[in-house]
Formats: sequence, structure tokens, C-alpha cells
Amino acid sequence: MLPKIALSALLCLLTSTAHAGAIDKLKSFIAATRGAQANFSQVVLDQNGKRLQSASGVMQFQRPGKFRWTYQKPYEQIIVGDGAKFWLYDVDLNQVTVKKLDAALGSSPAALLSGNNEIERGFSLKEKGTAEGLEWLEATPKTAESNFSAVRMGFNTQAELVQMELNDTFGHKTVLTFTAMQHNPKLPEQQFHFTPPAGADVVGE
Repeated sequence: MLPKIALSALLCLLTSTAHAGAIDKLKSFIAATRGAQANFSQVVLDQNGKRLQSASGVMQFQRPGKFRWTYQKPYEQIIVGDGAKFWLYDVDLNQVTVKKLDAALGSSPAALLSGNNEIERGFSLKEKGTAEGLEWLEATPKTAESNFSAVRMGFNTQAELVQMELNDTFGHKTVLTFTAMQHNPKLPEQQFHFTPPAGADVVGE
């Protein structure tokens, strides 16, 4: 299974100041971007850089606190945040897991999409310079409760978030790459609602 919280974290993407540093770009994104849609690919690597998992799909979000991740390959999963609850639907298992949104995300990188400019309350930010054509920043959780030891974000010259790296406490790295990013698209409200399919096993609240 792919790290569910890591997926949610992807929703904190994009920015709009082309000549600012990576931290300024992230802050501008949080302040100005109300929503986005992008294709994503995800790779999970072990401590030695060996590929453990890979997946791809489409992510959407609408501030504050609403998102939808649709995993299309290698198996189908849907992750929805409706502003109050976190829903995870595993199509193959026909199982739905539901939690309070705050409890599901906690102090994880998903807190970056709070939409209220609270990023520096939960994370320490540091510029990491330029590598592979991207300008990087690193966000380190201020509490020990997070599942991640650090989150790195890479922006291109157009100030778009192209890649995100999430390093967990077990030494694994999740690399997320975004393409075809749309800024502030008109997204149907129903995209951020979820009703368990008839006959699905519902676990949680």
C-alpha cells in the first residue's frame, strides 16, 4: 500500500512568484492559490535507493482543506478530504476507511495545505539551493509526532512545484513528480464529497 498521508501532502503545491526564493514561492502559493489540478507519479525508495512501489494518477485540491487523489495505476484508490473527514477507498478491496481530517493528517506534511498561512507554525523552512534545474526548500516538522523527518520541494523557473520528496522515519523516500499543473481551475464541488459505494466495508467513524 502507498503511504496515504504522503499522498495528501501533495495537495500543497504550486506558487506564483518567478524570481523569489523557494520559501517565498511556497508562501505565495499558500496565500494566493485557491485550487489546483495535476497529474502525478509516485515512487517509493528504500534506504539504498531501491524502488519499492510506484503509482500514478490525478490530484486536485480546493482550499481550505478539500482534496481528491485518484490513483489509477497499478491499482485504483481514491483519497478524498471534504474539509471535515478523510476518506480512503480501496477499489480492489471494496473497503473505505474514514477518519476526522485533523486526526488523519495530524502534524504531517499535509498540514502544509491548511490554507491559513500556518506553515511556519508546524515546520521549519530552509532554502536548499538549486539542483537538477529546480530550486529547493526543505520543511522539517517541529514536533516528533510527524511520520516524516523532512519534506523537500523543488520549483522550476516558472515557480511551479515540480517535485516533492518525503523522507519518513523508517529511512524510506517518497518522490512525487507533478505534470500538467492547472492553477485555480474550476473544479466541481462534488469532487470533494465521498459516499461509500453500496456493499463496501466501511472502517472508522
